[in-house]
Amino acid sequence: MHNSIPSTEAQQPIAELRFLALGDSYTIGESVAAAERWPMQLAERLRKQGVAIADPQIIARTGWTTDELNTAIDEANPQGPFGMVTLLIGVNNQYRGRSGQEYRGEFVGLLNRAIRFAGGRSSRVIVLSIPDWGVTPFADGRDRPRIAEEIDLFNRIAQEEAEAAGAQFVDITPESRK
Repeated sequence: MHNSIPSTEAQQPIAELRFLALGDSYTIGESVAAAERWPMQLAERLRKQGVAIADPQIIARTGWTTDELNTAIDEANPQGPFGMVTLLIGVNNQYRGRSGQEYRGEFVGLLNRAIRFAGGRSSRVIVLSIPDWGVTPFADGRDRPRIAEEIDLFNRIAQEEAEAAGAQFVDITPESRK
């Protein structure tokens, strides 16, 4: 008796991990080529490490706040489950002077949506901190310490909520300040 796997099964490709990236200009990459967007770079690095991952589906636009991203998700209607979902949002909430309380409520709604897109598996959701735009030339003539303080507040909120939900939190803000 021969116990080998039929050749049709042996040649089946490994399913690619589906990746959904949600955010704003930091996700979509302002004025950069599509291949230079960080979700695309992450997918490429994972492939080099042997991870079968599809190019990310990106729902992001420069200037979006939490409520605008939520509306865009409704319009895009992404179909899960995704093996990985990233969420990086809030810089425009801070820029427009919105409150931390408003951010928390809208962020929690987005985080819960991200978890649902990940098939209910919060461990497959990665929340990234908001980079500090106050260190850039765009902030010339503005109150840089206040910008940093508000970015830190929004990041504490995102970290608290991500950890409470069982999602991963990656703090990229210190690197953005270098």
